[in-house]
Amino acid sequence: MKLICKRRNGYALLFAASICLAVWLGMAFMLEAVLALGAISLISLLLLVRQSRLLYDATLIWDNRILAVPSALISMPGRQMKKDTEETVVSTFGILIGSEIYRWGLDGVHGVRLSAVQIDKERMYLIFGDAAQTMRVELLHGMTQKQAVLDAAQKLLRETGVTADITGW
Repeated sequence: MKLICKRRNGYALLFAASICLAVWLGMAFMLEAVLALGAISLISLLLLVRQSRLLYDATLIWDNRILAVPSALISMPGRQMKKDTEETVVSTFGILIGSEIYRWGLDGVHGVRLSAVQIDKERMYLIFGDAAQTMRVELLHGMTQKQAVLDAAQKLLRETGVTADITGW
């Protein structure tokens, strides 16, 4: 989430600087430079809006988290497994893996959807994706009491409609 915020702040700074330079050079009647800086301003504004939306999504996931773990093991069919050592946050709205955001239910039926949740004594497995690609994320959840696991499963069922398969308790 910090990386997303840093990028947004960088785009905001670039946008402000390019606008200031364009105004200053416009007063000096350097039309070519004003046009170039205007194009840079437009591009940085578009990037700023995009990054602000990503920050909004990350904040939504962060503020409504069910589980936060220090790392995740990500696997996709036909690809190698990838271990992400940045913090992973699971929410009823999606999952935040480092600076990658996966929101389920955002694009309706055709978007990314949480399809299965499996919880055992040590790990939680989340399977999600769309029609084209499915991902499986393995998390060491650290929950030691059965009631905490049941609460997390109930929250996922209530918010996403997916029933967690709890084994080994």
